[in-house]
Amino acid sequence: MDSTLENEAYSPKNVFILSGQSNMAGRGGVEKHHWDGIVPNECHPDVSRIFRLSAHLHYEVAREPLHHDIDAKKTCGVGPGMSFANAIKDRVEAIGLVPCAVGGTAIKEWAHGQHLYVNMVKRARAAMSHGGEIKAMLWYQGESDALSQHCVDTYKANMEKLIHDVRADLHLPSLPIIQVAIASGDEKYIEKIREAQKAIDLPNVVCVDAMGLQLKEDNLHLTTESQVKLGQMLADAYLTHFAPQEPSVASS
Repeated sequence: MDSTLENEAYSPKNVFILSGQSNMAGRGGVEKHHWDGIVPNECHPDVSRIFRLSAHLHYEVAREPLHHDIDAKKTCGVGPGMSFANAIKDRVEAIGLVPCAVGGTAIKEWAHGQHLYVNMVKRARAAMSHGGEIKAMLWYQGESDALSQHCVDTYKANMEKLIHDVRADLHLPSLPIIQVAIASGDEKYIEKIREAQKAIDLPNVVCVDAMGLQLKEDNLHLTTESQVKLGQMLADAYLTHFAPQEPSVASS
């Protein structure tokens, strides 16, 4: 299967962008720059249905850690992406995950024209060029903006502009966006960032709240178990708001 994918003989049709910072990239199971290698059942690979776009823009079977060659300067572990994909695969066939998240990045680093933004759009376009349709962008970011009043004051406008820019550059004016309200960050500003995230009122933008999910001892990153739950929450949001409805069982 892997060799077939490398030859681009098969490309998933339903594509999801995974972007933001470290909690999207995944730090579940990472301690002292080492990942414990534990993959929960909910995050197991599915060699026939779940794929990822590598840093070299080739599809391969998706496995944890999804962001190992994207957030390559950090040690990646379990994130929400595989749990999300496994939770939707019975409703959504041939899933392509496009990991783009990079740890420790503020919203201004994702502005139009910045390297992270350019790379994300390039990767999304590559997935489209393989015949995929972008079904949604999953976004988990904001901890690095819970640092100052200025970051708080500009967050909502910067996030709304990011959404407009991504939709324009991908020619997808109604692209679904599922963003995560942060669960960690500087106590002085975290609630203000969360308020900004939940206040975004644009069409086809929904918010999933990570507050209350268990954090690791660093009080910043989600545990493996929390990432599994978050992936399922993201899946529920997608299936509820954006997935084609299942055929109704009606008597003929």
